Amino acid sequence: MLFPIRDGQKRLFTRRDRARLKLILRGKRFGFSLEEIRQLLELYHVGDQQETQLKRTLEVAQTRLEDLEQRRTELDAAISEMKSQMDLVRDMLGDVPEDDRDA
Repeated sequence: MLFPIRDGQKRLFTRRDRARLKLILRGKRFGFSLEEIRQLLELYHVGDQQETQLKRTLEVAQTRLEDLEQRRTELDAAISEMKSQMDLVRDMLGDVPEDDRDA
């Protein structure tokens, strides 16, 4: 997705390369696949002043946001259940005499 200029062993990145790298890293942080990022970057050259790219980015982002919110809901439920189970175990331990806990 990046095409740096090579100068011996060095790679020289243009301003365009650095901008693309920022977009790639941001996409990865949001959970986009490299293929999704590549496709979105390719839409830059469609020639409609980025309208197609922006619309597609919004679609992919909306789908990813829904996935993240669903995962958050599932994690919140798991956390709540784990806390309840831990409270139950603490209560059970409270009923066990101190001498029997180490056995």
